[in-house]
Amino acid sequence: MVGPGALGARHQRVERLRRLVRRHSVRTSERAFVLEGAKLLAEALDAGVALEAVFVDHRATGHEALLRRAGAAGARVHTLEPGVLERVAGTVTPQPVMAVAGWVDVALDDVLAADLVVVCVDVRDPGNAGTVLRSAEAAGAGAVVFCDGSVDVFNPKTVRASAGSLFHVPVVASGPPVEVLERLGRAGLRRYATTARGGTPYDEADLAARVAIVLGNEAHGLPAGLEHVLDGGLTVPMAGRAESLNVGMAAAVICFESLRQRRSIAAAAEPAS
Repeated sequence: MVGPGALGARHQRVERLRRLVRRHSVRTSERAFVLEGAKLLAEALDAGVALEAVFVDHRATGHEALLRRAGAAGARVHTLEPGVLERVAGTVTPQPVMAVAGWVDVALDDVLAADLVVVCVDVRDPGNAGTVLRSAEAAGAGAVVFCDGSVDVFNPKTVRASAGSLFHVPVVASGPPVEVLERLGRAGLRRYATTARGGTPYDEADLAARVAIVLGNEAHGLPAGLEHVLDGGLTVPMAGRAESLNVGMAAAVICFESLRQRRSIAAAAEPAS
C-alpha cells in the first residue's frame, strides 16, 4: 500500500529528478547529478558524499537499513507512487532506489602532486569513461581528468559504468586539453599519449615515474595540435588481428602496468627478512 506522503510524477522534486537524469545543461547549471541503485548509494555514503535526497519505489524492500543510513547522513528520503520511477529513470529496468548528489569534482590544482593521472581528451562513450574511472581507481591513480569535449562524467550512464569508482578517485570535470597538459607538465609529470602504433611498448616505458596517461577519442584518437604538450607515446603491442584496444581496455592495461612497476620498486626496497 502506498503511503499518503508518496510523490507523484508531477511533484516538483520528481520533475527536477527527471531533468537531472535527462539534461546535461541542468546537471551543469545546478552542479548536481543522479545516482541509481542501492550499490551506488552505499558507495557514495562510504565515500562521504553529501546526498541531497533519496527516492525509493513504493514496492522496494530490503533497503531499510541503507535508507536509514542515508537519512542519518542528512538526505531527505522520499517514496514514489506507482509508475513514477519508470517515467524518471533512463533505463528499461530501473533500479528501485535513486539519489541526488552535488558534483564531486575537484580543481586541477588539487591533483598536480599526483604520481599517476589519467587524462581523457574527447572521450565520448559513457561506458568507456566509466571503465577508465574503474581502472584508474583500482590501479591507485591520483586523478582522472575529463577535458572539455569529453563525455559528461556525471551522465547517469557514466556514473553507472563507474560502479562507484567516481566517488573514490579525484575527478577533474573540465579544462582545455592544451592547458591541462601544459600544467601537468609544469608540475613534473611526463605526458604519454596512447597510440595504436608507433609508440614505446607500454611495458618498456618507465611508468613508475610521475606520469600522465593521455587517452583520445574512441574512433579518431587524439586531435592534432597536442604534440608540443606531449612527451611521448605508448602502444600496446597486438599479437592477434585486432588493430587496437578500445579506450577503456587500453586504460586498464596501462594503469595496471604502472601499478605493477610501482609494486616491484616497493618490493625491491623492502629490507630482507
